[in-house]
Amino acid sequence: MRIAVIAPPWLPVPPTGYGGTELVLDVLCRGLQAAGHEILLYTTGDSTCPVPRDWTHEHHLGTTNTAPAAELAHVIDAYDAAGRWGADIIHDHTITGPVWAQLHAPGPVVTTNHGPFAEPLASVYQAVAHQIPVVAISHHQASTAGNTPIAAVIHHGIDLDQILPGPGDGGYVAFVGRMSADKGVHRAVRAAQHADLPLKIAAKMREPAEQEYFETLIRPHLGNEIEYLGELGADEKHDLLRHASCLLNPIDWPEPFGMVMIEALAAGTPVVGTRRGAAPEIIQHGRSGFLATGDELPALLRQVDQLDRRACRDRAENAFSMERMASSHAAFYTTLRNGPTHIAAGMGRTPPATLDMRTTRPAPGHGQPTVTPSDPPSRIQAVPSSN
Repeated sequence: MRIAVIAPPWLPVPPTGYGGTELVLDVLCRGLQAAGHEILLYTTGDSTCPVPRDWTHEHHLGTTNTAPAAELAHVIDAYDAAGRWGADIIHDHTITGPVWAQLHAPGPVVTTNHGPFAEPLASVYQAVAHQIPVVAISHHQASTAGNTPIAAVIHHGIDLDQILPGPGDGGYVAFVGRMSADKGVHRAVRAAQHADLPLKIAAKMREPAEQEYFETLIRPHLGNEIEYLGELGADEKHDLLRHASCLLNPIDWPEPFGMVMIEALAAGTPVVGTRRGAAPEIIQHGRSGFLATGDELPALLRQVDQLDRRACRDRAENAFSMERMASSHAAFYTTLRNGPTHIAAGMGRTPPATLDMRTTRPAPGHGQPTVTPSDPPSRIQAVPSSN
């Protein structure tokens, strides 16, 4: 199957630091390619995902420059490239793309919502879902979709070969995420202090609001075994998790998934966190971690030695592998191509409807030469898979 995957233009795929969606797309594309599918990833020119790629923007635009016009220019070119390449399925992970696709897609399109079904996103997905099947990334997220039909629920996966299980011998607990209240950095600090355990914090801190939060609620507690490491690259992050006694993940919002939890499990590291969002779908309480209220976290931190780190790795291998994620998506794409079926609202898990699309935009633009469906787009970067 020829599958065109459209990434947002804000960060490269994979990201060099923090970036959940881009990490997911790197794993998805590599997994699909390893399974024998042809992949075209439409991303930014500085992406390094080892699959054929094309782009509009030479460099990623950054998370502070999320202008709709910049994304739409990226989307228009992406659909042109997918059509000229002869894609069987287009999997669009942008926000403006599904709106454009309703009139301009050259074939079946599916989109994944990587965020909460809250306004203004909720209105966008509700408006397009009658024609563009919407995938949810957890059952909890799907349960919040309201009147938006959900075509499938597919959990994220991870490349287990990139994260070796570790011994958890560092004598510290780890926080990995974003420097914000909803991610719970200040709750992690408080829980570690009450449990009298060292805490190492690896967190993205680029936005003014993140910096203000850090200065107000985190910096005063640094020292006395509370350490801020900054934003780590993938290898450093995985090493931090491998040697941590646990990942402390006290989120305070209905997080749709939470990639760091499955990264921790892959490292053999249990997760101690709050029972919010998709966390109960990922963490088996009492086996691969503990989920509870914030007040209970210090006591649970003292009990992580009771958990089997091999069980954590087993959980990642059985439920969150790259291969499982790729096969689930491939099966969904096949169903999408095979004919019209019902799309259920809310928590529905039925296959998506076939899309009746029309190609109305003359292709190609931006001076790119026309190519036949048997050829790759003109600027494609064909890189052999590492798997």
